[in-house]
Amino acid sequence: MKTSEQTLQQLDRAIRKIAEKFPTTEEATLMTDIHIRVTQETGELTVFNDDDEEITRCIVEQWINNADDNFYEQITPVLRQCIEKNKALVEGMSILKPFSLVLENDDRETVAELYLVDDELVIIDPDLMEGLDEDLDSFLDKLLKD
Repeated sequence: MKTSEQTLQQLDRAIRKIAEKFPTTEEATLMTDIHIRVTQETGELTVFNDDDEEITRCIVEQWINNADDNFYEQITPVLRQCIEKNKALVEGMSILKPFSLVLENDDRETVAELYLVDDELVIIDPDLMEGLDEDLDSFLDKLLKD
């Protein structure tokens, strides 16, 4: 699925609305994660805090009635891209760190961790570390042979 410019704009707007709910302050006082719930049939994207209180919602027209079996795998990189684009806003939210932005399906099951913010660490894509053990083992083997 090729993501339309309208979809990217809608997602950017949703991320900005999330950030508006947690304006930058001197001291973060709220402890929560951000849960982004997407309903495949309706294209509805709804954002909640840990207490299941709604933060914002929008309808992504391109996602309405999307019957792809790998729908969530397709939208995960798009959401990560939009979060990365708005990285300064997300990292500046007045939420105690560490906190995560998590993608959920309409059954409230976690599909993917989209973004983790910590004082020292930011994880954008957990797949980045995939295969690292094998690469390090190979490097160590070559180093020891020399």
